[in-house]
Amino acid sequence: MMKTNHTGLSQAEAARRLASDGENMLPGSVPKSLFAIALSVFTEPMFLMLLGAGGIYLALGDRAEASFLLGFVFVVIGITLAQERKTQRALESLRDLSAPRALVVRDGQEIRIPGREVVRGDVLVLHEGDRIPADALLLDGQLSVDESLLTGEAVPVNKSPTAGATFAPPEGESSASLYASTVVTKGVGMAEVSTIGVNTAVGRIGQALASTQEAPSGLQQASRKLIIVLTIVGLTFATLLVLLGWLWDGRAFLDSLLSGIALAMAILPEEIPVILTVFLALGAWRISKQKVLTRRVSAVEALGAITVLAVDKTGTLTQNRMKMEELVAVGETFRNEGANALPETFHELAEFTLLATPLDPFDPMEKAIQTFAQQWLKDTEHWHSQVPEFQYDLSAEILAMTQVFSSNDPNTHLLACKGAPEAVADLCHLPTAERDIIHQQVLSMAERGLRVLGVAKGQWQSKELPPSQHDFSFTFLGLVGFVDPPRPEVPAAIAECRAAGVRIIMMTGDHPATARAIAQQVNLSTRTAVMTGAEVAALSDAELHEQLQQVDMFTRLQPEQKLRLVQILQQNGEVVAMTGDGVNDAPALKAANIGIAMGERGTDVAREAAALVLLDDSFASIVAAIRQGRRIYDNITKATAFTFAVHMPIIVLALIPALLHWPVLLLPVHIVLLELLIDPACSIVFEAEPEASDIMTRPPRKLTDSPFAFSALLYPLLQGIAVAEVLLLGYWQLDGQGFQAADIRGAMFMGLVLGLCLLILANRDAARSLLHGLTASNPWIWRMFGAVILLLVVVFSVPVLRDIMGFSVMGIPQLVAGMALVLGIGVSLEILRWVSGHVRGN
Repeated sequence: MMKTNHTGLSQAEAARRLASDGENMLPGSVPKSLFAIALSVFTEPMFLMLLGAGGIYLALGDRAEASFLLGFVFVVIGITLAQERKTQRALESLRDLSAPRALVVRDGQEIRIPGREVVRGDVLVLHEGDRIPADALLLDGQLSVDESLLTGEAVPVNKSPTAGATFAPPEGESSASLYASTVVTKGVGMAEVSTIGVNTAVGRIGQALASTQEAPSGLQQASRKLIIVLTIVGLTFATLLVLLGWLWDGRAFLDSLLSGIALAMAILPEEIPVILTVFLALGAWRISKQKVLTRRVSAVEALGAITVLAVDKTGTLTQNRMKMEELVAVGETFRNEGANALPETFHELAEFTLLATPLDPFDPMEKAIQTFAQQWLKDTEHWHSQVPEFQYDLSAEILAMTQVFSSNDPNTHLLACKGAPEAVADLCHLPTAERDIIHQQVLSMAERGLRVLGVAKGQWQSKELPPSQHDFSFTFLGLVGFVDPPRPEVPAAIAECRAAGVRIIMMTGDHPATARAIAQQVNLSTRTAVMTGAEVAALSDAELHEQLQQVDMFTRLQPEQKLRLVQILQQNGEVVAMTGDGVNDAPALKAANIGIAMGERGTDVAREAAALVLLDDSFASIVAAIRQGRRIYDNITKATAFTFAVHMPIIVLALIPALLHWPVLLLPVHIVLLELLIDPACSIVFEAEPEASDIMTRPPRKLTDSPFAFSALLYPLLQGIAVAEVLLLGYWQLDGQGFQAADIRGAMFMGLVLGLCLLILANRDAARSLLHGLTASNPWIWRMFGAVILLLVVVFSVPVLRDIMGFSVMGIPQLVAGMALVLGIGVSLEILRWVSGHVRGN
């Protein structure tokens, strides 16, 4: 029996216990320390190459260059630390949001707090689907709890309060003891926390929080494979270059080794893992601003590939603000809106609707029933707060529930039943003519967008209750209709989805006419066909596949039928996102490409099975997340293209001079400086890129698409080759005009660095000119360019740095030569864009 006189702890006492006992956290992964991050840098190829190059300069006796190069080791560590912390803060903020929350009683009021703030002595309020946050002793209520995490037994364990009970470990088989991380599968109860954190049963056996470990996304896995391949290629070419320079060209071995290191550093795109980690983590943080919490960062990259969005009606398309609006009994109708009194004709119907409803309901419709009863029955003999003796739950076989109440006569039980009208009519064993009348009434109500339940009463004359509701004899009392208006923002969001090539499918447990009415109000589909769960169950997979091409509304569905529909859609090549809120929705949420749990009305189990959580349960938030997901993928593609475009001229300028016996144009120090520019350009400029104007009017990308595919990299590689050709042509011209090697190297470096800026502009939008890249909105563009120009000024004006870089004093001829190279790069990129556009157009 549930009581309401538990006042719980005071907020002050709870704060004192939290400070003394610590947070309610299970052992799990902790954020990497700064030392651990710095240590990981030492194993990176780029870091090892820096150390190698610095050691060679020391061996050659060039202490200034060695000190400068080795100094970059600390710069690289600093940048890596900053990027890691930026990413870690974003992930930690998401984890704080996604951490399990608990409903507790404090100062006599129910409040929801983060699970980590639960303390000893807190009174927990537990509902179906909740994950219990700490070890506790059940005070009131009846629960069924899934303890398979601890015991391995899949069958839920019944829990009930016991007078004088004390908390017992799992092996003690106490019926009143509840354990952290187990799941309430049925019932409502109140429990007092006995133990928190590492001292709980699950904490003692060393369970870790799986949600604190981020599995790498598909793009991250693909990028790691690419980096491994390019590392092998880079080391192979670098080794060949060392051997050629030493054995064929007759250069000193250490000089040849420096050239080899420079080439390996040029080939290795070290920025790619950084791009993906930062972009996905910050993307998840940006999506959270749209009221969508990302529980698995890997889901961010799949958002732009969604082709089918399977949504529930209640709470997602509608406001989930149920109101008991209409009653139908003995041929008469009562409408709640504007009524001053409830006629006596409807008192019995309202009474048994209340009796068929749990005292502490979780479902919004059952809460609406209690609100209606309090409004109209509170001061009458029809008001009840009696605890049922037994409850028959709704099942796939019988879409109705019955509550059984004891009476003064131990052989007599009062029965209150509510559920799908057709199921209740069946339990009443009504003749066909009466069922037809009820069906027409239901249809009329449903066509007005009402969700309809049938209500019946009955008696059972025996001490022993039968195994099934079908064994009872019920009297049909009437129908109750609930209104749940559509969210005002949904029609526009659905239109946006349709323009983006995303198909919307409604999967609901509601009546077909109700679903159709709501679908028409929000313009969900031009198709009017509706399939019920019974019709779905009667079809083979092949037949259902055919129907899925023509039907967008599925009603009266059971959770296992939702799972089946999701799987068949995926077999057809669709990328499916699905919403859900209940314990039974978890398999379908997990099976979908992107499971989306309801944050307001969803259970803990549904949230843990899902990749995304809607904090406001709004359909418009899903569409906003798809928009953000597409933008994030676009920006990853742009940053990847820029990275490969920049590396190509660096590779060419490191390789060609060694093969053609030219003076060295790019030293390791030059490449390190360029790398320090490429990283921020990618992780700041491209991450902040605004969305494209056509982002929600183009079809979804294929899930198998990758920014690392050759087709995606061909154009940026051609960009890099175009830049390299201009620079090589410039070297040939300058060398022919008698410029010294230091002069040429300075002009070439200026051209390459400023060419990097042009490549940023070119890859912001490959279809538009460089000038458009200067005008399009991105707050970081001019800051980045200012930093680049400042770097060039410092390098060429500070004598020590200029000598280390191997440059001469920048005179007018070198400045003119450098600017001519920049102009040539800009022209070549524009010609390439024009040619590429014409090729694509043909």
